[in-house]
Amino acid sequence: MGFTSFMKIFMPKDKIFYSLFEEVAVTVAQMGKMLKEMVSESDPDKRAAINLKIEDMEHVNDDLTHKIFTELGRNFITPFDREDIHYLTNSLDDIADYIHASSKKINFYRVNPNDVGIQKMADLIEQSSEQIKIAVTELRDMKNMRKITDALVKVNSIENQADDIFDMSIDRLFETEPDAKEVIKKREIYQAMEIVTDKCEDVANVIESIIIKYA
Repeated sequence: MGFTSFMKIFMPKDKIFYSLFEEVAVTVAQMGKMLKEMVSESDPDKRAAINLKIEDMEHVNDDLTHKIFTELGRNFITPFDREDIHYLTNSLDDIADYIHASSKKINFYRVNPNDVGIQKMADLIEQSSEQIKIAVTELRDMKNMRKITDALVKVNSIENQADDIFDMSIDRLFETEPDAKEVIKKREIYQAMEIVTDKCEDVANVIESIIIKYA
């Protein structure tokens, strides 16, 4: 092996890592948008079709996640700490997993999503996943730090709002829903959707850690 070929092993493939992260973030944002579309759809069959699309995108995200870990194993030098890459990758994957879990529960339980709590949570998920996309995209060169920090602040604010909506929705559910089965179904949906915003906050936290170290 020549010296040039040998040195290539140690050269960080920044473009590969950043491109993969951006693909994942775009997929997550699309899933958030589709979940919002799903809860706005009154036709159960159309909701089921959207759920299948979300499931397909979750599989795409799994493939991208696998590629990131493969690249992590191949490269000795990475654009930032391996631990941060690992945490960021897993946290982004968790967002996709719980968006899919939310859509799957809505579809499986055949719950009418025309519910104030579900509607508000879906709106917050769409907003939060879009802010995650913005923050991840700006990681490539970290030139627009204000744009990153603004996105992270919004994600944290959204997570706080989601906590409040979750509490109020659960309270309203027990007060107004006479059917115990419906209570159980909707509570599971609220929980899955609230976790999405928690996972978005996890991503925001690791991005904040990265920019503190490297900006």
